[in-house]
This record gives sequence, structure tokens and C-alpha cells, in this order.
Amino acid sequence: MNVRQWCRDLGMGVRFAFTGGREGWVRATLTAVGVGLGVALLLLTSAIPSAMATRDDREDARDDIGLIYHEETVETKRSDKTLVVANADTEYDGKDVRGRLLEPEGPQAPVPPGVRKLPAPGEMIVSPALAELLKSDDGKLLAERLPYRVAGTIGEPGLVGPAELAYYAGADGLAERIDGQTVGRIEHFGEVTDQSSGEDMDPILLLLIVIILVVLLMPVAVFIATAVRFGGERRDRRLAALRLVGADGRMTRRIAAGEALAGSVLGLLFGTVFFLAGRELAASVEVFRMSVFPSYLNPTPALVGLIAVAVPASAVLVTLIALRGVVIEPLGVVRAAKPARRRLSWRLLLPVAGLGLLVPMVGKGGNNGNFNAFLVSSGVVLLLVGVTALLPWAVEAFVARMGSGSVSWQLAVRRLQLSSGTAARMVNGIAVAVAGAVALQMLFAGVEGEYTKETGKDISRASLEVRLAREGEVTALRDKLDRTEGVRDAVAISSGWVGERRSDPDMATDVTVGDCAALREMAKLPSCRDGDVFVVPTPEDSDPVKLAQRGRTVYFDPSYDTDRRKEIAWTIPGEVKTARTDPNSLRGEVWGLLITPSAVTDEVAPALTSRAYVRLDPSVPNATDRVRNTAAEIDPLADVWMWTATEESDEFASIRTGLFVGATCVLVLIGASLLVSQLEQLRERKKLLSALVAFGTRRRTLSLSVLWQTAIPIALGLTLSCALGLLLGAVLLKMTAVPVTVAWTSVLSMVGVGAGVVLVVTLFSLPPLLRLMRPEGLRTE
Repeated sequence: MNVRQWCRDLGMGVRFAFTGGREGWVRATLTAVGVGLGVALLLLTSAIPSAMATRDDREDARDDIGLIYHEETVETKRSDKTLVVANADTEYDGKDVRGRLLEPEGPQAPVPPGVRKLPAPGEMIVSPALAELLKSDDGKLLAERLPYRVAGTIGEPGLVGPAELAYYAGADGLAERIDGQTVGRIEHFGEVTDQSSGEDMDPILLLLIVIILVVLLMPVAVFIATAVRFGGERRDRRLAALRLVGADGRMTRRIAAGEALAGSVLGLLFGTVFFLAGRELAASVEVFRMSVFPSYLNPTPALVGLIAVAVPASAVLVTLIALRGVVIEPLGVVRAAKPARRRLSWRLLLPVAGLGLLVPMVGKGGNNGNFNAFLVSSGVVLLLVGVTALLPWAVEAFVARMGSGSVSWQLAVRRLQLSSGTAARMVNGIAVAVAGAVALQMLFAGVEGEYTKETGKDISRASLEVRLAREGEVTALRDKLDRTEGVRDAVAISSGWVGERRSDPDMATDVTVGDCAALREMAKLPSCRDGDVFVVPTPEDSDPVKLAQRGRTVYFDPSYDTDRRKEIAWTIPGEVKTARTDPNSLRGEVWGLLITPSAVTDEVAPALTSRAYVRLDPSVPNATDRVRNTAAEIDPLADVWMWTATEESDEFASIRTGLFVGATCVLVLIGASLLVSQLEQLRERKKLLSALVAFGTRRRTLSLSVLWQTAIPIALGLTLSCALGLLLGAVLLKMTAVPVTVAWTSVLSMVGVGAGVVLVVTLFSLPPLLRLMRPEGLRTE
């Protein structure tokens, strides 16, 4: 067969798709919508690397704190080109707020990206999202925390997303507080070019990323393969008519491939339109605290080209494979007879082959190099494809044994017995998605302990910790916290360190200053009254005991080398009592000198840093934000952070967030594609439903039969996907050298989500079903 004949037959199929009257257009449109939804998600996936790279570039372009930490900028001298920057980040209602205080030191001071002019003291430039929040009733508490006049908005080049809350505020006196950590002097914005490259990512985290990509993209491929087979029964009847006028079997298959090719190409156009429309809506959507500008979503050209070629090629291939089991004769389609029983043997080969690729990596863990990405992705794909291969057999084997029951049950079972493959194709996508989700939940739950560690903080004793960047404000901090609504209790202390000499001391120890109640929260004291001094010795270090001598002069904040510091002298008064460390201390392990307030002079206050441990009243709304407002009133650069019993690796948390974002998009695709599939099935059976109604069948009975026809394959599909998902999850856990455990709550929740999506789709399909169940549907023009 020459290429010209192939092209002629494919072209004839394309013409049938677009010139075959109303039926041809409806089928082509349904196919295009189904394929288009999958293509849109593929385009979105191909745009994610570009979006993340653009976000990183924006973050690097406005980098300032990174410059402050960089050793080359610590000694930047004041000039007409310098700017003093202070980190004033905060949180509000659980959302991060990026804040910077700016003090220009000359007319040529650098301006942040997205800002035209530096704000004057008392003014601030805000992001559009923050401006909107401050104007609303929900932002009243935040407006109290930011007592600046809004003088403009930050442009897109200065933001990583449209929903980002950020501001730049003008300030005075920042140069006096330069510490190379929170406050620093810079000559430009932007990442330091000679920063060393980061370490390689953990192999287990790389494995997670590979699995997530495969699991999220597999349902898309399944839905595209299902969409190109819409209207298969009517198409085969048309092909039988072509056989009657002289076409042979091979020609009819090529014509069918041409119809699928036309629908898939139209689907590419639909998918492009869906993607562009969704791209424009991206600015108004925030998923798991992540937002992007539409300009970020630019698919990689190479991936776009691959999608443009792979989707039509897959459509033709799927159609040709599907027609291998159909005998199209001039007088009809043999598929209408009872089909031959499906074989199980070759269907089991797919998951077995997948296991064969994964088993060699069992026990590798995270200490033996990276997992082979090709073997991992291939093994997971084969296991998930095994779901699509086993499900038609499982549906056929199950319904073959079904018999007596209500009329609706018998109608549903008979329909499934005649076309179990069509029913299985409808739920293949949801089954693959659930199988992948179950495996991922097991993997995440299994390795979570590797990336989560105990903080040692007792959250029943304190909810928040407040640290002031300005020295010597402990009294004001304690008094204001006591008057703050929602604060049940607050323990305030000051901390610093002392040495035996003004500069380059050989001995040094920590110092904690607080009243007796506060010091008892730090260590075990024998007895305490104001004016007492205590020492907490440690077995590893004798400096505290050597320094804690009555009448000895020590120096707060001594200097080292050329780094000049406070060097404030203080003489230890009276007897120094011995205290013991407390394993339940609010600050963890506390050692060194513990001093009550009247034992120190006011002169040492500048060498002390104030902090407080706050226990909140959970019945008071917005108590956390009220504490943040109190801290900001004392010092705009105050740090306030929530106490948690555990803390999680940032990379692990980012990967899980990416999974949630991707899973949300896939769930939307699943729902939309299932709805399109359901409508297509109803359209195929329009005359049958109308005939049954005309003969007196109740609509309630038909509606229940349609529900059963959906529920039976879904129940089988979820059962099968759960089993294979557990198998895949167990293998992945063995690969990461983690004990195999099953989080049944998570597994059942994934199954419940899948069933819920199908239930919602079924409810949405009821109105068109009722419209189709009319005797008038038998009318033929």
C-alpha cells in the first residue's frame, strides 16, 4: 500500500468527520472537547517548568537579604549608591507578608524591581493584593500593624505572583541597626553571582517527583485515548455502509483513523483555546498559596511540538487497535453479537512487567545514589496501564454472573454484558488516578518521618515566641503583651553573653535575665528573690563556674578581632547560687548565668536581646495577629513565629504542595472528561431510551438503570485500583528502605474522592438524561 492511498483514505475520514451532517459534527465536537481538556492539561504541565523558573528569576532579581548575608556585602561602605534594607516579613491570617524597610543613603540608591521611586519615611509601596486587603474589613488588624501611608503599588516585575502580599516602606535610623542578618547595606538588588551551587537533591525526593509526574499525567493519556473512541458504534455502522459500496476492511480502518485524526486535530485547537482561556484566569486563582501571572505560563516549545505530534498519532493508533477486534461487514458489524471472552493472561503481564522493572531497586534507600528514572517511570506506567487492561476483564467477569433483580438492575446488567468494554473505558481514567493516588499517599506517609523532626517545643506551654531586634525592650514587651487581647500568659526574658575581658576573651558564657517566675521556666532554681544571681554549670564547659565569682567584673558583648561591640562592664554582686538544667525548659537547654532584673544595671540593657514566650487563649479570634501587632508596635523588625511540635523539610513540603496543585487540576479534568463521556454514552442510546419510554418503562427505572451502569464499573474499578495502588505503594516503600505501612484513612479518602467525582458527574448528567427519555426521540426526519 502506497503513501498516496493512505493519505487519500485518511482524507476521506477527515471529510466524513466534518461533512457527515449533524451526527458527524456532534461526534467530532465531543471528541475534540475530550481531547482538548487533556491537551490543555498537558500544555499546562509543559508550562510549569517555565512558570517556576520565572518565579525564581523574579525572586532572584529582587534579592536583598541574600546580599546582606553574603560576606562580600557585610563591609559595604556608605556612599551615594547605598541603601539600607531591613527584613520586616510578617504573617497575617496564616498568609506570608513580605516586608522591607528602606533607607536610602544617597540620590543614586538602588530601587527594587517593580518600584518607580523609593518611598519616603512613613510611606509604603504595596502589591495590588495587599492594597486590596488593607482596604477591606478583613485587613483591619494588618492595617494597624503597618502604620504607613500607601503611596503606590508594586509592578509585576517586583512580584512572584498576583496574590502575593508585599510592601516596601520608608524608614529612618536603620543604619544604626546594621547587623549583617536582619539589617544590611546594599548597592544593588539581585542575587550574588558567585554563590556556590546547591547540593544535589535527596534521591528519595527525586523519586517522589518522578512518581508524581507519572501519576498525574497517566490519567490525561487515558482520557485522551478514551475521547478518540467517542461514537464508536455509529461510526462502525457507517463503515459497514462503506463496505457495501466496495471498500475493503483495510480501507475502512484507514477511514476510521482519518475521523479520529480529524477529531484529535480539532482537539488540539480546542485544547489550545482552553489553555489560553485558563492562562488568562491564572491571575485570579490561588491554589495552596501559589499564584502565577499569565505571562509565566509559557509552554516549552519542544514539549508543545511533542504534544502536537503525539496526540494525533496516538488517536490514529488507538483507533486502529480498537478496530482489530471488530469485524465490519457490508451487512453490519459483528460486534453486535456476544463478544468472545477476554483473556486474562496477557493482561497480567503488564503489572508483572512493571514489578519486574521496580524490584531490582528494592532496598536501595536514599544512600546508594539516585534511582534510575527511566526504570521507575516505565515500571509505574506499566503497573497503572495494568489497571486499564484488567478493568474490562473484571467488569466482564463480574456482570457475566449477574442475573435476577429489579427491572432497573436487569437493564443495567444486560447493557454491561453487551458492552462491558465501553463501560470500563469510562472509568479507566478515574481508576488510574485513584491507583496512583493510593500509591503516592503510602509513599508520602512512609517517608514523611525522614523529613519531619521533633522540635522539642511544648506547645501546651507556649503558642508563640516573640524576639525583638531592638535591645533593652523586655519591660515594655511584657507589659504590652499582658494587655493584649487573647494572651493568656507571657514569659519575658533578655539574653546575651559575657566574657572575662573587653575583647578576645578566653572564657565566655550565656546570660539570661528575667524575674524569678521567668527564670523558673528556664532552669531549676533552689530559691529565688529579686537581686539573686545563679549559675547553671555544664559537664562539658567549666567557663560558667569560673566566671561566676562574687565581685568579679565581666563584660557584656565583648569584641573579637576588629569587630567592635558593646563591651559593657558589669560586676557580679553578692553570692552566686547554683541551679540545675531543666529538660522541660522553654528555651531547651539553658546554661550559664541566670540574673534577676535588679542585679544588673540599666547600662547593660543595650547588650541584651528581648524575647517572650506567649500562651494564647484559643477562644479569642485573631489572637496570633494581635500579638504580632503588639510586637510590631514596639519594634517593626520583631520576629514572631508559631511553635509547632514538629517541623518539615522545605523541599518535602514544596513537593507535596506541587502534588496538591497537580492533583487539583487532574481532578477537574477527570470530572469534565467523565461528564463528556457520560453525555456521549447517553447520546448513543437516545433511540433506545425513547423506545423503552414509549413502551411504558418508567423514567425512574431508566434513571436507576443508568446509575447502576455507572456504579458497577466504578465499584470494580475502585476496588482494582485500590489493590494495585497498595501493591505499587508497597514496592515504592521497599525501594526507599522504609517499613511498609498502610495509612487506611488516606487510602479510603482517595477512594472516596474518586467515588465523589463520579457521583457529582452522575448528578450533572441526570437533566440531559431526562430530556432524552421522551417518546419523540423515535421520530425520524
